[in-house]
Amino acid sequence: MPAHPNVPMLLAASLVTAVFALSNSPTPLYVRWQAQLGFSDGTLTLVFAAYIAGLLLTLLVAGQLADRLGRKPVLIPGLILAIAACVLFAMADSVLVIGVARFLTGISVGVIVSAGMAAVVDLGTSERKRQASLAASVAMVLGAGLGPLLAGIYAQLLPNPVVPLFATELVVLTAALVVALALPLKLHHVRAGGPEARRWRLPGVPAEYRMHLVLGIIVFAPGITATSFVLSLGPSVLSILLGIESPLVAGSMACAMFLAATGVQFAVARLSIRTIFMLGASATMLSMGTLVIAVTSSLPVFLVAAAVLAGAGQGLGQLGGLTLIGTKVPGAHRAEANSVLSIGGYIPAGIIPVATGFLVDGIGLGAGTAVFAAVLAAAAMAAFVFVAGRLARG
Repeated sequence: MPAHPNVPMLLAASLVTAVFALSNSPTPLYVRWQAQLGFSDGTLTLVFAAYIAGLLLTLLVAGQLADRLGRKPVLIPGLILAIAACVLFAMADSVLVIGVARFLTGISVGVIVSAGMAAVVDLGTSERKRQASLAASVAMVLGAGLGPLLAGIYAQLLPNPVVPLFATELVVLTAALVVALALPLKLHHVRAGGPEARRWRLPGVPAEYRMHLVLGIIVFAPGITATSFVLSLGPSVLSILLGIESPLVAGSMACAMFLAATGVQFAVARLSIRTIFMLGASATMLSMGTLVIAVTSSLPVFLVAAAVLAGAGQGLGQLGGLTLIGTKVPGAHRAEANSVLSIGGYIPAGIIPVATGFLVDGIGLGAGTAVFAAVLAAAAMAAFVFVAGRLARG
């Protein structure tokens, strides 16, 4: 009996989930590593930024390579580097080793958000491009949520959770590598253009598709910056301001954030892209307001609410951006377009939380968090106004 046509698409989506589970697994362990190795919140955000650096450097080339050589020749090395990162995390005995592991994780995520998410859409039928875009986006945020939940459970139940956690991740990623080798992906993705097209350049798309990317980036960027704050400094807020040191609570909060990002995408799948974008910007604004309430009132429930709203903001911006790419940008430019969308989102997601980490070292966690929230709320409001006006004019 032939396989259902959705099976290859869903198998490709499972690769996205596996790598993103690794990307956020360290979140509940940061407070433990800080206590063991004695580093500051500023250093912690630099460790987080090592991941962003690896991701951004990879996005400069991965999309172009995946559009020219095919998805699989890019996916396989990315998954192998994710496996190497697992081994380093398990052996980590210094900030440097954790930083290198985070850097390699960033490279593997850069591969996945360009070649991997393009592969999901490629394996969807021509009539199911919007469904395939939803599958790719949901796979990303589902993995991003499951990773910290698993880590939180291990950290809560085991006195030494690091090796068992990353051994589990190693098994999952090895299975993902086997799946990637078996996927029916083209070896070469034909792309128009002569010798000039074969030279490396900064990622981009033809002019007629650029506004689609601008619309996605301006909503996606504030949302993913908000979730980056929760992943990097959220455990510190729980511990220092709210007196909650449980790694399970930290992992569950991150999981709830990304489960919200997953669920909200199914809820709005049939809405117009304009509405999806406007809801995404609104969720990010509400998240920042709730975050300020959390740090000023020392009420954990508001921090959880802020995380859930941040997840919704990221998920909606991501879904809108990927849907525009999946339905408007041709396959020969799709992986590169995914790279541009991710670069536009991850640059502020790396820079702003790092700046906030050092600001926190100088003026305190509460005041630094309030400044972060004000900056991001203003960016989300500007995105709301731009999208509402631009898409109203078509």
